[in-house]
Amino acid sequence: MSNHKNLDAWKLSINFVTEIYKITHSFPKEELYGLTNQIRRCAVSIPSNIAEGSARQSDKELVQFLYISLGSLSELETQLIIAQNLNYVLDLVEPLERLNNIKRTILGLVKYLKSKK
Repeated sequence: MSNHKNLDAWKLSINFVTEIYKITHSFPKEELYGLTNQIRRCAVSIPSNIAEGSARQSDKELVQFLYISLGSLSELETQLIIAQNLNYVLDLVEPLERLNNIKRTILGLVKYLKSKK
């Protein structure tokens, strides 16, 4: 892989970061260095790891970074549920659907890359 900007997984996740920043904008100020920061860092980690893996020399390395992105997705999902339990966000249906769509896209890319062997 050479250009991460051509990958659907990167495109979806980079757009999702913007949504996450909008969602967390209304969180309480005392959470700025807590849950807000952690959620944003996880969201940013997803497309960042896809980009870094794409810059590597082998598909095997890209797959490794895609798995890291999947880990960040799982962390993000957990943190969003915590935020909902704290009533910081009311409706997570659409964000979680988008998150799951990104997860399916990344898993599809992993499957494709592994099948190239």
